Amino acid sequence: MHLRILHRTTFSYAGKATDSFNEVRLRPVRDAAQECRDFKLRLTPGAVPREYDDFYGNTVHYFEVPASHGKLVIEAVSLVDTVPLAARPSIPRVAVEDLERSGEREMFGEFYNSSHYVPLEVELWREAQDALAEGRSDVWSDVRRLGSHVYRRFAYRPNTTGVSTRATDVLKLRMGVCQDFAHVQLGMCRSLGIPARYVSGYFFNNTRRPREIEASHAWIEAFVPGYGWAAWDPTHDRPADERYVKVAVGRDYADIRPVNGTYRGAPTRSLKVDVTVREAPAGEAAA
Repeated sequence: MHLRILHRTTFSYAGKATDSFNEVRLRPVRDAAQECRDFKLRLTPGAVPREYDDFYGNTVHYFEVPASHGKLVIEAVSLVDTVPLAARPSIPRVAVEDLERSGEREMFGEFYNSSHYVPLEVELWREAQDALAEGRSDVWSDVRRLGSHVYRRFAYRPNTTGVSTRATDVLKLRMGVCQDFAHVQLGMCRSLGIPARYVSGYFFNNTRRPREIEASHAWIEAFVPGYGWAAWDPTHDRPADERYVKVAVGRDYADIRPVNGTYRGAPTRSLKVDVTVREAPAGEAAA
């Protein structure tokens, strides 16, 4: 599938801002499931972005706007080719005991321990026990069952949580949005010793059903020995297929904030984020 993504963030200030410094994680990754064919980052006021790869391999662009300005616009345009789910390698059945003995697992300690939004408290372990009340299976089956449990037991309710909401808070509320559901499933996976990481990206919603979100999205990836990172979306209760575009990965949302920065001057009057995802002709460029 050929997808074109426009992600525009607009900061408006109640006066003038100066000495603005920003980091953005907006360029889609390149892996076996997708290819970022083109990427453009446009900045207003004009600035020259530079880039580096962070600890998790995400592309980070950073830039400065020292001059006085009343508005900052960050616009990213991406063209991505995604691989159909049916054309991807199948995920093997790996026994839980084999995961525990795997030397690969030891390389991912940060993905089965506590993180800022996913504190491994006993409540998450109990939720995982409820989800797998019929007993453990193979690693990927357990991950799917945990994700389906979140889908069934938690209500999708925008504006009930915020960027500071942790997985343990969502357990009490029993509602939230895709970021919250990803954090809960991460906590349940990790409480059982399954390495799992947060994924930020986009979802092309060409056949919208009840509860399905559009554009910006979050899901999880769990580590399966002999395969690698396998993606599951607890919001939609399914594996991530060719409609999903991955941008960044980390322990949780704190590691992958799309736009993060500081400035001096007047307070922010408004923040507006617009995201569109559509199918694109195969030869189109990110003009």
